[in-house]
Amino acid sequence: MSQTSRLARAAAAVLLASTVVATLGGCSWFRKGPKGDYALAVEQRPLEVPPDLTLPDASGAMALPPAGGQRASAPGAAPAASPSGFTVAGNRDTVFAQIGTALEGIEGVTIASRAQLLGTYDVNYQGLDFLVRVVAVENGVYVSAVDPRGVPATAEAPRQLIAALQAALARG
Repeated sequence: MSQTSRLARAAAAVLLASTVVATLGGCSWFRKGPKGDYALAVEQRPLEVPPDLTLPDASGAMALPPAGGQRASAPGAAPAASPSGFTVAGNRDTVFAQIGTALEGIEGVTIASRAQLLGTYDVNYQGLDFLVRVVAVENGVYVSAVDPRGVPATAEAPRQLIAALQAALARG
């Protein structure tokens, strides 16, 4: 017998033996029976999460607003009296127009821009830049001076301008 045929027989025997061991020994590919997590022992099964805990609560997500055309946001309460602002009775748009007329009539005031939707005038008075803001509140309209940082303007020029605006609105 030749060396090659002995080697071929030995290789075939090893291949046959490994195939028999794999099929009879327990290769999971050839096993029959239930598959999946439910077939595991109770201690090995993954935890089951109830369906109501898998999604966030959306019960109020589709709630409709009450009928009757209520305003989305009611005007806030009037701020406390301060030297940088005052409250005027009336409609915000009307008072905004009156403030514009009064600002144009005050000596030394330069209106850089006006934004009626925001209720602001960007003004320069006595070398200072600040905003004159007009906001609707519960009992009318609050007119105030706001510095570029967004806080009430406390310098002398804005306080003088607010006093002049208050006097102009009281007259007319």
